[in-house]
Amino acid sequence: MPECLIPSPCESADPQIPRTEAGRRELSHPHGIRVMAAITFAAVLLAATTAVAKDPPGKLELMTTAFHVGGAIPTQFTCSGDNKSPFLSWTQPPSGTKSFVLIVDDPDAPGGTWVHWVVYNLPAAARQLSEHVPAGQMIAGGGEQGSNDFPMNGYGGPCPPPGKRHHYYFRLYALDTTIPLPAAVHRQEVDLAMKGHILAQAELMGTFGR
Repeated sequence: MPECLIPSPCESADPQIPRTEAGRRELSHPHGIRVMAAITFAAVLLAATTAVAKDPPGKLELMTTAFHVGGAIPTQFTCSGDNKSPFLSWTQPPSGTKSFVLIVDDPDAPGGTWVHWVVYNLPAAARQLSEHVPAGQMIAGGGEQGSNDFPMNGYGGPCPPPGKRHHYYFRLYALDTTIPLPAAVHRQEVDLAMKGHILAQAELMGTFGR
């Protein structure tokens, strides 16, 4: 049974549908037409705003074929194996990107966060880093490597003390500038240089224990 009182007629659930002859005359009036147009425009604008909010600017995704995100990092990418850097790739960056920065660190290290890799000034056209990037300041194809905490210019794989598994974060930043820093730069200097220039960032994490 309809949820309304008898003999009163049920009201329409849609407030836009006139219920009386007076209401129909009101909507046919020029003022009523303008009101309906304004309501329609507002609905379209709200739908467009919602669509944009689902895909915000600054979206960036970092990926690897070396391990599953959140899973164990294979031994060959650690100090217990070949100590080589894993293959990394990423999606199209935001418009205006001039360079990329990559930082790899371990926040579980006994003495505080341990920096494993610092890469900066990767070209805006770059979409990957090949496996086993050689140590040294310059990267073939563009980009520079800073000093990690071992210390060395290049990648130093996970090398935790025996015990619990550590978490290793790979973070990629898209910048609206390049970083004019000298050789053997440290992570803290890169952090300061890119402050206020980050258009987007992405990260992935892997674990390793011995």
